[in-house]
Amino acid sequence: MYSILLSAGWPIWPLLVISIIGLAIVLERSWYLRQNHIFPKNCLESTFSCVNHILSKKTGLEQLISDLNQTSPVAPLLICALREKLNNSSAEETLEELQVTAQIIWQKLDRYLGTLATIAPLLGLFGTVVGMIEIFGSQGAINGSAGSPQQLAHGISVALYNTAFGLLIAIPALAAWRALRAITNQRQRECEEFTRQIFKKLYPNDSSK
Repeated sequence: MYSILLSAGWPIWPLLVISIIGLAIVLERSWYLRQNHIFPKNCLESTFSCVNHILSKKTGLEQLISDLNQTSPVAPLLICALREKLNNSSAEETLEELQVTAQIIWQKLDRYLGTLATIAPLLGLFGTVVGMIEIFGSQGAINGSAGSPQQLAHGISVALYNTAFGLLIAIPALAAWRALRAITNQRQRECEEFTRQIFKKLYPNDSSK
């Protein structure tokens, strides 16, 4: 394996670094998006309990809502309607605030996924381009001659090694991105459904949501 890395030349090392970064992104996103992190135990029950307390005109909920805000990355969206209801906001004002908060939450859920999707298709191309540079940048090509067959073979081998290694990284990275994208979309749909239920309970006479 080490001899293959040496034969591939210097471009293999940036690819190795990128592969480590990609793996770190996959692991971090998989841990972040897990179900019990986004919706920890009793988070939803406590949120809907606060809804019932608000509807029954009970007081002293500010501290409870503040504590809920720290329980989950999506808690600010779940409790957004609660805060607006306590502030006597109208349904339209609450909807506007929900939309703004939702955009912030979606950015947190989508974090790093764009990077993973962008670098994956380019890794194989990187190796090929570097191999072409090795071929046309050889001493023979610079001097206007055809160059030795050994130089040509070396350039082709560098191109193939790095293309293969780039694809070896890119294919799993792209598969991981698709899986994480699906998980993210699922978490967004769950947040939207829970938020819709909360809104309907707090504003039963509004038909816009």
